[in-house]
Amino acid sequence: MMAALLLRRDKRSTAAHLKADLQRADNSSGLRQLRELLDTVLDPERGSDPDPEGLDWCKWLLAGGDAFDEFCRTVRSYDNATLCGLVWTANFVAYRCRTCGISPCMSLCAECFNNSDHTGHDFNMFRSQAGGACDCGDGNVMKQSGFCSRHRLKTGENVPSVPWDLLLMSEMVLPRFIITIIQYLRDGYTEPESATDRDLQKVLQQLEPHISFLEELTKMGGAMRTVLTKILTNQQTFKELSMGQEENVFAKRNYEKYLSALKSSGLVSVEEKGAGGAGAGTATDTSAGALSLLGATAAASLEDSSKEEDQDGLQGVGQRKRVKLSSSTKDPSIMDTLKHKCFLEELLFWTIKYEFPQKMVTFLLNMLPDQDYKITFTKTFVQHYAFIMKTLMKSHESDTMSNRIVHISVQLFSNEELARHVTEECHLLDIMVTVLLYMMESCLIKSELQDEENNRHVVVNCGEALLKNNTYWPLVSDFINILSHQSVAKRFLEDRSLLLLWMSFVSYFQGMNLNKRELNEHVEFESQTYYAAFAAELEACAQPMWGLLTHCKVKETQEYTKTVVRYCLETLQMWFDAIGFVDEPSLNQLTFHLPLHRYYAMFLSKGVKCQGLDLDSLLPDQEMLMKIMVHPLQIQASLSEIHSNMWVRNGLQIKGQAMTYVQSHFCNSMIDPDIYLLQVCASRLDPDYFISSVFERFKVVDLLTMASQHQNAVLDSEQERPMLEGALTFLVILSSLRIHLGMSDDEILRAEMVSQLCMNDRTHSSLLDLIPENPNPKSGVVPGSCSFEEMLSAVADFKAPVFEPGGSMQQGMYTPKAEVWEKEFDPIMVILRTVYRRDVQSAMDRYTAFLKQSGINTGNPWPPYKERTPLHPCYRGLVRLLHCKTLHIVIFTLLYKIWMDHQNMSEHVLCMVLYLIELGLDNQVQDDKVEEEPCIEEHCHDSWFPGTNLLSNLHHVINFVRVRVPETAPEVERKRERERERETPPSTSSESAAFGQSSRRLTGNWRENLREAQVFSLVAERRRKFQEIINRSNHEASQAVRPKSSSSRWLPPGSPPQLVTEILEIRESMLSLLVKLHQKLSAKQNSLSLSWLAEVDPANHAHGDGLTAIERILAKAAARSRHSKRCLQEICGKVCPPVPPKKNSPGDKKSMDKEERRQRARERQQKLLAEFASRQKSFMETAMDVESPETDAVMDVGSTEPLESEVLYDCVICGQSGPSTEDRPTGLVVLLQASSVLGHRCRSDTPKRLPTTDEEHIYPEDTCGATSDVRLSLMQRYFKDSSCLQSVSVGWDGGVYVQTCGHTLHIDCHKSYMESLRNDQVLQGFSVDKGEFTCPLCRQFANSVLPCRPGRGMETGAWHTPSNKSLSTLVKEVEDLQEQLGIFPVSASVKQRDPILAESNLSKEMESVIKDIKNTTQKKYMDYGKNPGSPDNDFLFMYSVARTNLELELVHRGGDLCSGGASAAAKRSCLNQLFHVLAMHMRLYSIDSAYNPWTRLTQTTHSREPEFCNDERPEVPMLFRDVPSLLIIFILTMPQPLRKEHFTCVVKVLYSLQFTQALAALSIRFSREERLAWSNTGAAKKNTPNSDKSWESLLGHVISELTKAKDVYDTNSEEAFVLSSSVWSPQSIEFTLQQFCLPFLRLSCLLQHHLYGDSLPGCLVEEEFSLLTGCLSLTGSVQSSGSMSSAACLDWNFNAFDLINQWCSEVIALSSTPSQQSVSLLVQDPQWAAPRLLHLPDNYNTIFQFYHRKSCTSCGKTPKDPALCLVCGAFVCLKGHCCKQQGVCECVLHSQHCGAATGIFLLVNASVIIIIRGHRFCLWGSVYLDAHGEEDRDLRRGKPLYLCEERYRVLEQQWVSHTFDHINKRWGPHYNGL
Repeated sequence: MMAALLLRRDKRSTAAHLKADLQRADNSSGLRQLRELLDTVLDPERGSDPDPEGLDWCKWLLAGGDAFDEFCRTVRSYDNATLCGLVWTANFVAYRCRTCGISPCMSLCAECFNNSDHTGHDFNMFRSQAGGACDCGDGNVMKQSGFCSRHRLKTGENVPSVPWDLLLMSEMVLPRFIITIIQYLRDGYTEPESATDRDLQKVLQQLEPHISFLEELTKMGGAMRTVLTKILTNQQTFKELSMGQEENVFAKRNYEKYLSALKSSGLVSVEEKGAGGAGAGTATDTSAGALSLLGATAAASLEDSSKEEDQDGLQGVGQRKRVKLSSSTKDPSIMDTLKHKCFLEELLFWTIKYEFPQKMVTFLLNMLPDQDYKITFTKTFVQHYAFIMKTLMKSHESDTMSNRIVHISVQLFSNEELARHVTEECHLLDIMVTVLLYMMESCLIKSELQDEENNRHVVVNCGEALLKNNTYWPLVSDFINILSHQSVAKRFLEDRSLLLLWMSFVSYFQGMNLNKRELNEHVEFESQTYYAAFAAELEACAQPMWGLLTHCKVKETQEYTKTVVRYCLETLQMWFDAIGFVDEPSLNQLTFHLPLHRYYAMFLSKGVKCQGLDLDSLLPDQEMLMKIMVHPLQIQASLSEIHSNMWVRNGLQIKGQAMTYVQSHFCNSMIDPDIYLLQVCASRLDPDYFISSVFERFKVVDLLTMASQHQNAVLDSEQERPMLEGALTFLVILSSLRIHLGMSDDEILRAEMVSQLCMNDRTHSSLLDLIPENPNPKSGVVPGSCSFEEMLSAVADFKAPVFEPGGSMQQGMYTPKAEVWEKEFDPIMVILRTVYRRDVQSAMDRYTAFLKQSGINTGNPWPPYKERTPLHPCYRGLVRLLHCKTLHIVIFTLLYKIWMDHQNMSEHVLCMVLYLIELGLDNQVQDDKVEEEPCIEEHCHDSWFPGTNLLSNLHHVINFVRVRVPETAPEVERKRERERERETPPSTSSESAAFGQSSRRLTGNWRENLREAQVFSLVAERRRKFQEIINRSNHEASQAVRPKSSSSRWLPPGSPPQLVTEILEIRESMLSLLVKLHQKLSAKQNSLSLSWLAEVDPANHAHGDGLTAIERILAKAAARSRHSKRCLQEICGKVCPPVPPKKNSPGDKKSMDKEERRQRARERQQKLLAEFASRQKSFMETAMDVESPETDAVMDVGSTEPLESEVLYDCVICGQSGPSTEDRPTGLVVLLQASSVLGHRCRSDTPKRLPTTDEEHIYPEDTCGATSDVRLSLMQRYFKDSSCLQSVSVGWDGGVYVQTCGHTLHIDCHKSYMESLRNDQVLQGFSVDKGEFTCPLCRQFANSVLPCRPGRGMETGAWHTPSNKSLSTLVKEVEDLQEQLGIFPVSASVKQRDPILAESNLSKEMESVIKDIKNTTQKKYMDYGKNPGSPDNDFLFMYSVARTNLELELVHRGGDLCSGGASAAAKRSCLNQLFHVLAMHMRLYSIDSAYNPWTRLTQTTHSREPEFCNDERPEVPMLFRDVPSLLIIFILTMPQPLRKEHFTCVVKVLYSLQFTQALAALSIRFSREERLAWSNTGAAKKNTPNSDKSWESLLGHVISELTKAKDVYDTNSEEAFVLSSSVWSPQSIEFTLQQFCLPFLRLSCLLQHHLYGDSLPGCLVEEEFSLLTGCLSLTGSVQSSGSMSSAACLDWNFNAFDLINQWCSEVIALSSTPSQQSVSLLVQDPQWAAPRLLHLPDNYNTIFQFYHRKSCTSCGKTPKDPALCLVCGAFVCLKGHCCKQQGVCECVLHSQHCGAATGIFLLVNASVIIIIRGHRFCLWGSVYLDAHGEEDRDLRRGKPLYLCEERYRVLEQQWVSHTFDHINKRWGPHYNGL
């Protein structure tokens, strides 16, 4: 009732009335009235749509009688917020400053960033991926020094407190408003099963204004936010309003909907709880509960789940079983349904249910500057965390949703205070880990690693959407974020049960994405799951690990490390048990994912390096170590297998995995920990055992035999060499890599940097990217990022960005300094870090080049040996690897095999063997003293070598070796021969391994000299060691250890040749073998003399080939042991007889010098080429004779002149050379393109600036194109059209420019070439249908062929002779010539008169070229006349083409002819041919002699005054006409070839006209007084002799004549000339006249150069005028221009004053007619500056900030991809559909309009330039580079960019010279879509 009354009144007064009521002490009636009013206004029952009226009421009520805007302003004035808090959504441009940030997630909005000082800081601009908020003013996230000026002041202090009544209404009205929104959300929600998700969008759309209103309120500042916080967090209000009053049925129903929605919000839904969750869910808080996850529960639930699945029919054939685990966690509340206590909680709940609508997210985030709200909201968010993730997993739009979740969470969890608070109060860590576990449990499958049948381990299935789409990303990202806070990480590390849960989570990834080697056929479907697997390990396992490691840096945190290590070992042990692992990995299986191993390794490394822990205290027993080493070693061996093509049947993806594993973003979380772990194992296990394991894993045991032949059961012979190389390289890496074994962070950074720079020169950004940083994003920096720049400048030189002539643009690069190549190049590090094998080669090539260049070594160097940093004491044991007998036996065997040239040995094998020897010499085992005395021989019966020390073993001689060889081996043959002579000792080998191990003494009569035939088997060795270790630790296990007999595996299965045991006589030591190899490599007998040892110094041998390496080793050995030195002297002393095992050893090949080989190759090539050419020639001759006998005859008849004078052309298609004839014309390959470059010229030399503020503008009216358009249209308004069309040139805009590469071809050859291109289906960058092709010879782009005129090239002989005829005779001759029609090959005009005459091929071609020329440009650039298509119009277009090409050539020559010479353009100029084609075409239009301008130029005609009566417009007066146009018209319409005397005559006559025009134009610039003065001076001079060659008299005459015409001098008001205050002196007048005439002279001179081949001499700028007049024979001799008068060149054939009178009278005649307006045409200035692109600002940010949010002029929206035209500054939408016209997008349209189909656009959001040429486009590159000389395409890095002047010049140069098509290679069609 009350409400009805209130509704009737207007809103303003009602609001004021209610506010007054509510302010009273007793406000109950006011409250009641308000409630009733709101019940009516905000009634959600009124219909499905929320009512805009209700919103309006709320606005009025809040304002309480004021206007709402007024109210907003008032509230804002009480804003006490000190934070900016601006919230943005995806794609917003923000800034991040690492110098000012405390948290790496810190970001600033552009406004705050620009208002603060970050000069010299490390900042970048970025496009927000997920949205964010500005942190300005928040001291927790960034340093105060970085705050902007607005937020720096603590504004809170001086803000007045809020009057209590201001927000009174808000507190009353808003709760009702919010519950209305909530009721709508409840009502509109339907479970996804029953409805499509689009309904949710509909509900949200209807609520849009309401939520926007809330957002508006948050922007009113702190005061309003406080009120909102109060309402949102008040539990009482929520209780009252949430359920609705009793009587309200709607509210009741609405509340029930809400409750049912709540039901499914727990992790374990109600139904599951009843079923089976209870049992496992109640697991106690002990670690057993968590561990059961791995073991028992998994096994138990496996059976259950498979039963269920069978019933559901889910189990498809062959589908891997999914496994469900029952969750166990200590906090059951995570599982339960949610309960809400306030509006905020329910609002968040619906936000989640509706999948985070952007508006809601923004509203919730906008409130964050309010501290109380922030805390409550964070707790609410955490309380809903599990529900959020559950919703995320079900969502279809998980990407968008992920971004929105992170948008919120990053604001909450980046703050350490807050994160700690919720960790303590709300168990945030427990929730996160549990939710992560829950998430991964949804996609587990049984692992098939090792024991496929009985494997109890479960792993994630990488094919699931959850992993493939990175759905877990938001969760992991939050987890990493909170672990970056020390206090939170410490809680995590202290909480045992959490750590256990985490380990079980990590174990889900252990062994995922298992690869099985395909042995038979190629896999059908290459799975790409490895992306998901690598991403998951990096993000879900490695990054949290790095996060935890950052907090384990000091001694105090030792305990954490110990705990983590203990749990890692426990979990690993459980994993080994679960997969059923005993001692051997299963064959042909490979997983790259061992996160548990890597956790263990990294915590070990950190503990030893930073926390001073003792390594042994963290290590398990030997048996566990042996197990731990197996899988990482398996990966290393598999890498070799993959590179040896053993996995080729698994497809490319397996190579992808191998590459990803070592790639820079992954290597320090994958390969580095693996290698470190193997180094730890190697330092603690028995070295013989370790070495044998390595060779066995690499499958090369069988190869390590002294015998020349062997059988390998597991490898093909072509795989043996790469696998052996792999094994040796791995051992070298293992024993020499020090990344975790004692290098400091700076040393590591330096080594990484050097290895990357050695592979290739790098840009700064790619180097940053390639250097493995600490991947924990929270560290936000490369280890000590300040040191990155210092280190870079220490190791590398910067090469500034340069251009290559091909136009490909280089970026700024860093290249290693010389001393780095010399001292620091480390091939081992390079091998470890290369993703592609070719990079290793590239590094070696660069190293070789450096050595050559610096003259250190010119041969073919080997990888240099590099000294290593000392080992950390903990890892000393690693050295024992190099000092173990097994390795020495292998080394000895390999040296022997290489010396004997056995198969599958290579240079790389020798290189690595030598590397190992040298490492052993450099790293001695500390404890045992080196035995200097040779040992008593009796002690060494059991094995090959007496001890383990490499130094003493080097000189130990091995006499006999027993080997097992196939019967067919050469060794057996030799033995048979020996048998004939004497009895052989009986064979005593009992082992069936590749070479049996025997410690029994041999009997027989060889006993004396055969002490021991050493035999050795790696496998048996390894078994024995393994056995010993196992037996030592537990006796029971030994039975289970050997399931299969080991030796049987290595027997070749039933291979035909039987193995027999042989004894070889060796009698060598490693030293002697090295010496022999040295001889072999140097191909000299005694390459090492005794004297050599005395003077050697290992330091000189750092760089060189294998010889150097051997010398270095021998020198080191001799220096370190006297005994070795003695042995060496003995060996060198004996001159070894050569042992040529084969005829051509590789040594011989090497000795043939590289140079020699090159030389031979070159000779061969020349020979081939010569032969090819002669063959081609003879073929041509015979072919042509047969084909065309008749052509010769025709030619004889036709050639009346001697043949030499004809120009011969080479056809680049058929290779013939000959003249161009009528029937078989030759043509030039040309590219025709429309061009508006000339039209964009301006008067001033300085280019226009690109506007970067709203005040700046570009005015296009002053360009050459615009001016000439205005001039023509003015003429056409007053004069006769046909005459207008001969008085100007068009083609400034859209003129056709013709350029050629200079190659010629027969036109019929060209046609067949085009045909073949048409049939060729290869995708070309051009369109054959449009006539485009590439020149067959030079591949330059072209689109037409310009026929060459038959006959001679340049006019020679008679045509050149200067004549003594007087000018008047010549004038008459010219007039006659114009009357007569051209004599031309059966020209079209003849055909019109006499159709019987057939058209020749030549004229056909000429016509088709003309058609091409017309088609090149748009219609609007050809039709200037009143009636389009008329002959006059055509005529104008034709001669304008000639004019355009002449003008452009002038521009290319720099605008003048001072440089002279033929210039580059002339060599390829086709002007001569173009002129002939045009001339032939223009002769179809004969000029009506009555209107022939020639007569009006050379004689006074009888005035034709009466004409004006018959309404016909007058002709254009001579003084208004464009003189160069007349020149071209005359030349083109006269018969060709034209005599030079006639040409000169035409030029002379036209020069008089040009000069008179100059005088007229000049006189208009005078002030009235000056005019008077000069006309008097002129009158005085008139009667002197030669007055017609003095400009004073002529100027005076012109002034006095033109004064007769009114308007000529009055139109220009006096004021205009006050500006030119300078008085005109004779010098300045002379200079002006010369400048006015120069453009005409230049054109004439250029034309003469092309028609007659006259040379163009160069000169100084001052002398240009006199030079040109001299060339054109206007003056007798060349004088310097200073003394030269421009009038002196005049040559009148008629009384000068009379002619001038006549020309002036034509103008005077206009004054009384309507045409008098046109006198302004007298003012003309033929000079234009060179065309320029716009001037760009130095800093790219200036452009970006102004344009990236500017709205488009035509559609008013902000374009998604804004672009700028660099020619005229237009702002256009790239690809924008908004501005499309007739299906053509705006950039393409603009390019047609502004550049006649050539456009140069700068893409504002990408900083790159795109070129549009016709129907194609290409990316040109960027003219803005960062401080390191790099482009930043798409602004991905966001570093400040600066204009690179050189690049911009190159761009401008390509535009002016029209060479975009030739220089840029990557063109594609744009289909009008740009």
